[in-house]
Amino acid sequence: MIMNAALLVSAASFASAAEDDGTSWVVLADQVYTADGQVFEGGFVAVADGKITGVGMGGGSGGSELDVFAVTPGMIDLGARLVNDPDALEQSTETAITMRVAPALDLFDNAWDRELRSGVTTVLASAPDNNVIGGLSIAIKTGGAATLEARTLKADAALRGSFGTQPSQGNSGSSGVPQSFYVRRPTTRMGVEWEFRKAFYDTIAAARFKEREFEGSTVLQSVLDGDLPLSVQAWATQDIRTAIFLKEEFKIPNMFVDAAAEAWIEPELLVRSGIGVVLPPFSFAGRVGRERAFFAWNTAKMLSDLGVPFALSGHGALQATDRLAYQPALAMRGGLSLEAALEAVTITPARMIGIDDRVGSIEVGKDADLVLWSGPPFQPTSRVVGVMLDGHLILDPRETNE
Repeated sequence: MIMNAALLVSAASFASAAEDDGTSWVVLADQVYTADGQVFEGGFVAVADGKITGVGMGGGSGGSELDVFAVTPGMIDLGARLVNDPDALEQSTETAITMRVAPALDLFDNAWDRELRSGVTTVLASAPDNNVIGGLSIAIKTGGAATLEARTLKADAALRGSFGTQPSQGNSGSSGVPQSFYVRRPTTRMGVEWEFRKAFYDTIAAARFKEREFEGSTVLQSVLDGDLPLSVQAWATQDIRTAIFLKEEFKIPNMFVDAAAEAWIEPELLVRSGIGVVLPPFSFAGRVGRERAFFAWNTAKMLSDLGVPFALSGHGALQATDRLAYQPALAMRGGLSLEAALEAVTITPARMIGIDDRVGSIEVGKDADLVLWSGPPFQPTSRVVGVMLDGHLILDPRETNE
C-alpha cells in the first residue's frame, strides 16, 4: 500500500536524538518499503541507539543524512548453510536432540561478512544435516559484536531435522562385528522416518510415565506443545510428503520444511497441513540440491496464491548471483509480486521462528537493520549500496555510489 498521507511519525519527535556518533541516522529514500504492506514515496527512516525511531513521509532530523533510492528491512535467511563441517555434528547418535550448533560457529569466518554485505542481517544457523535430528539452531545477527551472546537474537530458535538420503549416508547394516557406531540405522529413507517417529512416540510415553524420560524428551515435548519450531530439510516430493505426514500424525503446531524444491508438486498437502516452506536458491538448470529435485520457477507464486507461508533462502552461497538478495528477483520472474517477494526475505521468516518483535520490518522500536538500494529493490538494474546493522553503517552508500 503506497502511503500518500502526512507523516506517521513527526520529524520533530526525534529532533532531540543523540548527536552524530556514527549510530544516529536519517535515511532519505525515494521509496521506503516497510515489509508490512506500506510503501512511503519520498520517505525517511530515522535511527538512534541501534533502533528505528521514526518512519514516514518527508524528511527527518536528529542524525547524519543518507540519501538513497530505496530502503528495505535487513534480510533474514532461515536456510543459510554457514556450518558445513560434519565434525560440528554429534555423530554418535542419529538423534542429537539436545546438541546446540552455537559452540561450532566461527564468528570470524569470512562467510558472515559476505552475507552481511549482501544485505542479510540475520540467519538461522543450524547443524549440518547428516543426522536425523541434528539439534538446536540459533537465530543470530551476521555481524556486529565479536561475542556470540551479543549477536544472538534467540538461542534455541528451532529444532533441526532432516529427511531424504543425507541422514542415512555413511551408515551401514550390521555384518559381523561392528567396527564403528556408523553400523546402525537408518540406511534408507524408511529408516530415517522410523527414527523420527520413534523419537516422538518415546516423548509421548515420557510425558505419561516419568521413568520413560530420556535426554531430549523435554525438547521434543516443546515441539509437540508448539513452543519450539521444528525445521526439517526435505528437497524431493517424497520427503516433503513424509514431513507433512509426520506433522499431521503428531499434530506438530509449528513446523517448516527447508529446501523444499518440489513443494509445487502436491500443493494441497501443504495447504491441508498448514506447514511452512523455505525455498532453496533458484537454478537455471532446474534441478537443485543433492537430491537433484526439480525446482519450478513459479513455485513461490503458487505458494503465495495458496496462502502457504514461505521464505526464500540463499543457502550461504559463494556465488553472488545465488545469494539471498537475488532470490526475490528470480521468484518475481516466476510471477511473484514485489510485496510478497520482500516479505519472503524479511517479515515472514522472522515470524516463522518468533523474532518478528525485533527484526523483519521497518517499525519504530525494532532493530535498525536496513538495506539501502540504488534503485527499486530486486530489479536487475538495482544493487545493494548500503547495509545498516543495529544502527551501525556496515556498507556506506556514499562510498559505493562514488
